[in-house]
Amino acid sequence: MVDAEGERLGRLATKVAGLLQGKHRPDYSRHQLSEDFVIVVNAAKVGISGNKMSQKLYYRHSGYLGGMRTRTLEEMLTRFPERVIELAVKGMLPRNRLGRRMLRRLKVYTSESHPHEAQVRIGMGKAKQAPAAPAPAPARRRRRAVSEETPAEEVATQAVVEPVEAEETAPVEDEPETAVAEAEETAESGEPEAGT
Repeated sequence: MVDAEGERLGRLATKVAGLLQGKHRPDYSRHQLSEDFVIVVNAAKVGISGNKMSQKLYYRHSGYLGGMRTRTLEEMLTRFPERVIELAVKGMLPRNRLGRRMLRRLKVYTSESHPHEAQVRIGMGKAKQAPAAPAPAPARRRRRAVSEETPAEEVATQAVVEPVEAEETAPVEDEPETAVAEAEETAESGEPEAGT
């Protein structure tokens, strides 16, 4: 992150162009793209020396006949301060595909605020704030002791327990052998069976 406040335009542009090319890195090679992005803040407060405010001109052309447009540096700084720095840096980068890719890694902002605070390296940006303390967990309700239960709760707990006890005390079905023996006894005694 580079602060442009009070810096001379040319000196600032050479510094930024060197960073974009990666000349500050020990593994610099001119045919490779540097991994660094450069953020320039306070572009509107860049310093200018001499009479450049009125004498320096920026040209652009619409593409039509007579479409040449000119602006002074003073007009550019009031309307588009970001473009002043971008154009100065662009003139110091190589004129090829690699230079255009480097220029895309330049982010210029008029004021001091920018949306890249999370990407700024530790020590260069604002210090990280400690995370907020988590909110205390809500207190859990404790179960009441058995003696404190109300009669309605006692009845509800008994209703749940009673069917279980009824299942346990239900008579076990007769085995098939005993059922056959009973059928033979009723046939001998002469009583009609319930199913016939």
